[in-house]
Amino acid sequence: MRRITPLPVDTLTVIQFRNLRLARGAKVLIEGASLQIHPGWRVGLTGANGSGKSTLFALLRGELHQDQGDLEMPAGWSVAHVAQETPALAQPAIEYVLDGDAELRRVEAELAAAEAAHDPAEAAHIGELHARLHEIGGYAARARAAALLDGLGFLPADAERPVADFSGGWRMRLNLAQALMCRSDLLLLDEPTNHLDLDAVLWLEQWLRDYRGTLVLISHDREFLDACVTHVAHIEGQRLTLYSGGYSDFERQRAERLAQQQSLFEKQQREIAHIEDYIRRFRAKATKARQAQSRIKALERMERIAAAHIDTPFSFAFRDGPAAPDPLLQIEDGAVAYGAHRVLERIGLTLRPGERVGLLGRNGAGKSTLIKLLAGELPLAEGRRTEGKGLAIGYFAQHQLEVLRPDESPLQHLVRLDPRTREQELRDFLGGFDFRGDANATGTGAGTPCGSFSGGEKSRLALALLIWQRPNLLLLDEPTNHLDLEMRHALTLALQDYEGGMVLVSHDRALLRATCDRFLLVDGGRIQPFDGDLDDYRDWLAERRAAASAAAKCPDRSADKAARRAEREQSAAERQARLAARRPLVKERDQLEKKLAGWNGEKKLLDARLADPGLYTGPEAAQLQTLLKRQAELAAWIDEAELRWLEISEQLEALPAD
Repeated sequence: MRRITPLPVDTLTVIQFRNLRLARGAKVLIEGASLQIHPGWRVGLTGANGSGKSTLFALLRGELHQDQGDLEMPAGWSVAHVAQETPALAQPAIEYVLDGDAELRRVEAELAAAEAAHDPAEAAHIGELHARLHEIGGYAARARAAALLDGLGFLPADAERPVADFSGGWRMRLNLAQALMCRSDLLLLDEPTNHLDLDAVLWLEQWLRDYRGTLVLISHDREFLDACVTHVAHIEGQRLTLYSGGYSDFERQRAERLAQQQSLFEKQQREIAHIEDYIRRFRAKATKARQAQSRIKALERMERIAAAHIDTPFSFAFRDGPAAPDPLLQIEDGAVAYGAHRVLERIGLTLRPGERVGLLGRNGAGKSTLIKLLAGELPLAEGRRTEGKGLAIGYFAQHQLEVLRPDESPLQHLVRLDPRTREQELRDFLGGFDFRGDANATGTGAGTPCGSFSGGEKSRLALALLIWQRPNLLLLDEPTNHLDLEMRHALTLALQDYEGGMVLVSHDRALLRATCDRFLLVDGGRIQPFDGDLDDYRDWLAERRAAASAAAKCPDRSADKAARRAEREQSAAERQARLAARRPLVKERDQLEKKLAGWNGEKKLLDARLADPGLYTGPEAAQLQTLLKRQAELAAWIDEAELRWLEISEQLEALPAD
C-alpha cells in the first residue's frame, strides 16, 4: 500500500524517500532507496532505458504506489508536469498555455461570475478576488504566457491560432509551455528537449536556471543537464544514488567510485583465492580441520563485492563504402520555395568527402528545408544541382520513422535491403544497435515486429538501416531525438570515425561539438559561414532576441535599431576575426586536456596495480609485460601531450585577447 505522508509544510520541507522499493510487475526497478531532495534543488534523473525513471516520475505524480517503504512530500506543494497528449482544441494557443495556472483560471472564473451577478453584496468578494489576482501576478499572466510561447519558438501570430492547427511536435511545445506557466513547487520534466531545436533548448536552459522551485529532470542531453542541474540521481543495478554537481561531476564521481569498487573487488578475489587454497590443502588433515572449517564459515559470512563495469549495449561503425567523388554535391545560385514563398535563395554550397558541417539558425529559418533540398526531396526553384558520380546519400529525419513497416522485424527490414548477405552477419550488425535474438526481455529483438517499438527504438532501427547502406554523404536532421545517453555516445564515436561528408542539424550540443568541423548559419533566407563556435551562436541568439524585444517595444525607432544592429553585426564580425586565430589553438588545447585527464587516470590505476606485489606471483603474472608496455605508452603520450600543451599556451599568450 502506498504511503505518502503529507506533513505540515513547517514540519517537512523536503521530498523524502525511505527504504523505497519500486517494481513494474515482477521486475524490481529500485530497491532500498533512501535520500532527500531539498527545496530549490535541480535534480537530473539518469539511468538506462527501462531502469525506472518514468516510473519514478509517475510515483511523484501520485499515479502509482511504491511496493515498499515511504515517500514523504511537503503538504500543499503544487506539482507540474508535461502532458503527453494534446486534444485537438479550437481554443487559442495562448489560452491553452494560461490554463497551466490553475489558480489564475479559478480566480478569473469566480471574478467573472461575481461581476456578472451585479449584486452589491458581492463587492467585498470582488475586491478580495482582485487583490488575489494581483498577488499571483494575474494581470501580467498573458504577457508571461506570450513570453513562454516566444521562447519556445512560436511566432507572435501563433498565439491566437487554435491548438488543433498545430502539428504533434508543436503541440508538445504547447504542453511544455503550459507546464512552465504553472506556478509550481515541483516541476517534473521528462525529455523536454525532444521536440525543440537548438535555440529553444538554449532558452529553456536559461529559464530552468532561473526557476525557483524544485526540479526533477530526465534528459539524455549531457550539456543541457550540465547547465540545468545541481544534483544527479542515477538508477543503476536497482539502486538510486544521489550525486552532487552537474552531469560531468556525476560522471567523474561515478568513475572514481567504480574504480574503487573494482580495486576492492580484485583485493577480495585475491583474499578468497587464498582462503579457498588453504581449505583445499588442509580440510582433510585432522590437525588443520578446525582452522579449515573456520575459513569456510568466514567465506560464507563474507559480503561479496561485485565487479565494477560500465557496459553499453551499443557498438557499431560505418561500413567502408566505395570511393567517394570530389565534390560530392554542389548547388550553384540555388533557391527553394513552397509555392510562391521563397524559403532560401542565392544558395551556393559545395560538399566534399570528409567535410562535417553543422547547420545553425533560429526555428523556421530553413535548416530542415535545406537538408531536404540536399537529399533531393525538394526541387530547386532555380539554380543548378550537380551530383558527383557515385554519390550515395544517407538521409535521416524523424518523419522517416513512419516508413518503417510495423509488421516487420529489424532483421526483415535489413534482409529487404540486402537479401544476399548471410543472416548471421545481419544479426551481428543489428546486435550493435541492441537488437539481439528473436525476442528479449525488452521486446526489441532482431526478430520482433517493430510496430510496438518506442520512438528511440525506431530511431535506432532507422539509423541501423541507413548505416548498412554505406552512404558517402550523410544528411542528419535531429538524429538524437529519443536516443539515450549511451546510444548518443555510440553514434558520436561512429560519426567521428566516418570518412564521408556530413551535414547535421541537431539540438544536442555535445554531438555538434564532437563531430562538426564548421558551421553554416541559415538566416534571413540566406546561407553563410558562421565563423564561431556554439558559445558564439548562443550569444548571437541572445543579441537577436534582445533586438527583437526592443523593436517590439519601440517600433517607431526601428530604423535607428536597424542601424545599430548593423553596427553590432560589424563589431561581431571583427570579434570573430580575432577569435579565428585563437580558436584552433584553444580547441586543440581543450582536446589535449581531455586526453591528458583520461591518460593520467588510466596511468594512476595502472601504477597502483603494478605496485601490488601479488601481481608478480599470482595468476595475473602472465599479463605483466602487457601492463608494463601499456604503462610506457601512457607515459610517452603524456610527456608528448604536456609538451604540446605548453607550446600552445605560449602561442595563445602571444596572441591578442578578445
